[in-house]
Amino acid sequence: MRQDDLHRIGQALATAQEVLRTLPGFCVTSKGTAGPVTDADRAVDGALRAFLPRPGEGWLSEETADDRSRLACRRVWVVDPVDGTLEFVEGIPEWVVSVGLVEDGRAVAGGICNPTMGETFLGSIEHGLTLNGHPVGVRQQPRLGAALVLASRSEVKRGEWKGVEGAFELQPMGSVAYKLARVAAGLADATWTLSPKHEWDVAAGTALVLAGGGRVALPGGEAPFFNRAETLLPGLVATSVALASQVDGFLRQRAAAGSASAALERPRRG
Repeated sequence: MRQDDLHRIGQALATAQEVLRTLPGFCVTSKGTAGPVTDADRAVDGALRAFLPRPGEGWLSEETADDRSRLACRRVWVVDPVDGTLEFVEGIPEWVVSVGLVEDGRAVAGGICNPTMGETFLGSIEHGLTLNGHPVGVRQQPRLGAALVLASRSEVKRGEWKGVEGAFELQPMGSVAYKLARVAAGLADATWTLSPKHEWDVAAGTALVLAGGGRVALPGGEAPFFNRAETLLPGLVATSVALASQVDGFLRQRAAAGSASAALERPRRG
């Protein structure tokens, strides 16, 4: 059955790329604080929704009004038609189509394609991970100081990664789904965000990191659970198993330093 799921995901990604190729252009509108949305987002969403769910399967997508009947489904497709819409609009090749499959709250299979770069990441927890059909997996870098860490370009611009200079190699990048896929495939060692993310941002990437032999956790260390009534997660940390304890320790130190700085900045009483 999982092979059928992977085939369906692969075909869905191919369909999405064909939709994108045939679009004569796109208009950009704003969703307010949720950022921009384009005709491409909506066209891909419609194509994926027509292709993926079968009777009894749920659907959760950034571009579809949430149907809470999904909460009663064992199997749910969690989709972001274009993750990294800002990069898509600006012509930066760091946007992807992201398709995740969740069973009983666990991300079990997924596919992420970057049409601009010609990359398709496809995998499941049972069958491992491929990049353009070739088996890949997380790389086992044992030292955080020698690791390549992918960071949100927006977070870097906001100064949220200040003070990490020299701790590891840092590369800003758009699309959290793309960052997760690259960690899964061994093209980077870790990525994390302490900013809230919706399930559709990270479900497929979570499945791919797990398929590639890595570890995915919420900032508190617990495993992420999907297909919840509240779709916003508090952040996500993805690494190899070999690097996980060092990343966790680094994040605890950063949190403690931030708490100490905040305490010093509080006005004294008396």
